[in-house]
Amino acid sequence: MVPLHRLVAATDLSAPARHAVERAASVTLATGAQLDLVHVATPAAMERLRRLAGQIPSDLEKLMLEAPRNAMQELAATLAQRHGVTAQVHVASGSLLTELRQHTETTNADLVVLGARGASFMRHMLLGSTADRMVSRATRPMLVVKQAPHEPYKTVLVPVDFSARSLRSIRLAQAVAPGAALILLHAYDVPFEGMMEYAGVHANEIQRYRASARQEAQQSMVALCEAAGLNPALTPALVMHGDPSLLLVQQEQELDCDLIVMGKQGDNAVEDMLLGSVTRYALAQSQCDVLIAV
Repeated sequence: MVPLHRLVAATDLSAPARHAVERAASVTLATGAQLDLVHVATPAAMERLRRLAGQIPSDLEKLMLEAPRNAMQELAATLAQRHGVTAQVHVASGSLLTELRQHTETTNADLVVLGARGASFMRHMLLGSTADRMVSRATRPMLVVKQAPHEPYKTVLVPVDFSARSLRSIRLAQAVAPGAALILLHAYDVPFEGMMEYAGVHANEIQRYRASARQEAQQSMVALCEAAGLNPALTPALVMHGDPSLLLVQQEQELDCDLIVMGKQGDNAVEDMLLGSVTRYALAQSQCDVLIAV
């Protein structure tokens, strides 16, 4: 298991974003990592006020810039009192993506924690372009928090495709949720199965292909578990036929998982497109938190 040394929790100080900060504190407490709280104030509102008023009193501008810093300090104090976690506060002004990425790179953060929605930049982020941009440009693992954290993660679902990223996803799941039970899931299919059905290939022949694909996937799952050092008796490993997006959300709900850990892309262009769509589907449709490995 690779330890976590530094977490960055981004917040716009909204109530939903508070869930992300609380989860970051919980993970910090469980892992012993350092926690940074980051707030990025966008200058758009200030610039619009300048256009309307012509000139802004310096004391008003200073107050508007100091208000988020004071709120962040209060938030850090609350986390210290509630969780016993000391958090460093960072307040910046500018582009969210640019400032957040600069801070994570400068501090060499191991994990970025975000709320699923918020009052400004994260409002409905899962349905807009912000999420896609953050996921596609992420150079660090990203935890998207959807639920208010009441306890440490208990059941983690890890979809795997047997690429190198599958092992990294398992390692990341172990690092972020050290006390949780892991469940591995692989969705397999038969290449050109739909075309074979359309071409009139006999159902028994297609079933034979499916059986071969399942056997191959099961062998790969055993090899992955061995590489990850997982105990087969304690780690359910599901190999299922069907659409990976639908199966992922279905199993998340049936198994009562509180975290999904998955890679954002595969090892080639086809897998990149497939897993990219699965990742976006999980972000939009799952009920639990989603941790994206890179």
